[in-house]
Amino acid sequence: MRRRLAATAAALTALALLLSGCSGGGDGGGGTGGTIRLSFQSLAWQKESVDANKQLVREWNTAHPDIQVDYVQGSWDNVHDQLLTSFEGGEAPDIIHDASDDLADFAYGGYLADLRTLLPGRLTGDIPRRSWETTTFGDGVYGVPFLQEPKVLIANTKILTSSGVRIPTPEKPWSWPEFRQVTEELTGKGTYGVAWPLKEPVSVTLNLGLSAGGQLFHRGADGKVAIRFGQGDQVMPGTVRDQVNTDASAARSALGMGGSDTLPGFFGGKYAMVPLGFSYRQQVVEQAPEDFEWTVLPAPAGSGGLAQGVSPQTLSVAEDSPHKEEAVRFIDFLLRPRNMVRLARGDWMLPTGTEALADPALHTEENGWATGAALARALRPAPAQSVRGYPEWKDKVATPALQEYYSGAIGTEELRKRLVVDGNRVLARYQR
Repeated sequence: MRRRLAATAAALTALALLLSGCSGGGDGGGGTGGTIRLSFQSLAWQKESVDANKQLVREWNTAHPDIQVDYVQGSWDNVHDQLLTSFEGGEAPDIIHDASDDLADFAYGGYLADLRTLLPGRLTGDIPRRSWETTTFGDGVYGVPFLQEPKVLIANTKILTSSGVRIPTPEKPWSWPEFRQVTEELTGKGTYGVAWPLKEPVSVTLNLGLSAGGQLFHRGADGKVAIRFGQGDQVMPGTVRDQVNTDASAARSALGMGGSDTLPGFFGGKYAMVPLGFSYRQQVVEQAPEDFEWTVLPAPAGSGGLAQGVSPQTLSVAEDSPHKEEAVRFIDFLLRPRNMVRLARGDWMLPTGTEALADPALHTEENGWATGAALARALRPAPAQSVRGYPEWKDKVATPALQEYYSGAIGTEELRKRLVVDGNRVLARYQR
């Protein structure tokens, strides 16, 4: 039976209980049938990340001969459908690597264990409340958020410095109007000031919209969500649309690209800047020409400062697992501060843990680590994090509407109508 969505107040109360240390997570039972075997499905894919995960599994297995963990390689490409099949077939892994924006259906469907009474106080206290909110659904907590990445501007240093524009810092970022002006100044013969890879435009629009005070999804006292497209919601998409269609400072051809697709043009000087996830720095390091100079800049800020929405990577436990306490013990080991740093560096991302984030290795100027670490305190749960019906709204309403808006095919009022009127019609079916 699927769990019903509780009111926001209940969710916050549950989270407060968790963070106050109301947890079990003792040593766990060794069982009476010999060695316990746990399956850990990891979605790590970059070599450094896979190596770090496998090494940590080996270290655990060496230290815990009575609780052995089997590493299972999963894939981000099909994880939702694969997990749904495994849940329904009774063959889900004990420990599940996923992302917080993929957990809602599994949490409400009863497939994931509520971790509130299992997690140790060390772990709940080290990870900030705002991160725990990304894995709180109804009155339970269904995952441990452990890796996150902000959007940053990866810029061609030579083009940037030769233009004479002000270089932004996390302490003094560009405003959205200043960013628009800068991209005009960086645009010249054969070079666009920016390339926006918006093949998947929804999450980028929502998450960067927080910096200008946008929220779009608003939950009422009755727990139901309504969509409103206010002034703050218009700033980020309006800036991009103007850059593409009015200023010609953003490459129109990039609108249909994924992030990796923009890198050849970036390396070739076609784009002065590209807004990308923080982890893309690894591809830049590996693929850029030897003499290519680049830097990492904070995304533009507005009335909400540098706020951005994120959906952290998570570790969950299957509800059907017969060894939940042992599974949580392994998660606690995997996310000790030193180990969390290893995982973060392997994925070129940021840890959620306060102690891990303070590690000097994540505050070096090399490859922009310091800029990313400075942005971590401004990261917030993605606006649609716990909205039932969001996947359908995204696919059927928001994606085509935003694609047409960014290309100039429709204006702001038509975008508002589609996102709000059509969008609320979709959400209503999930909130009866």
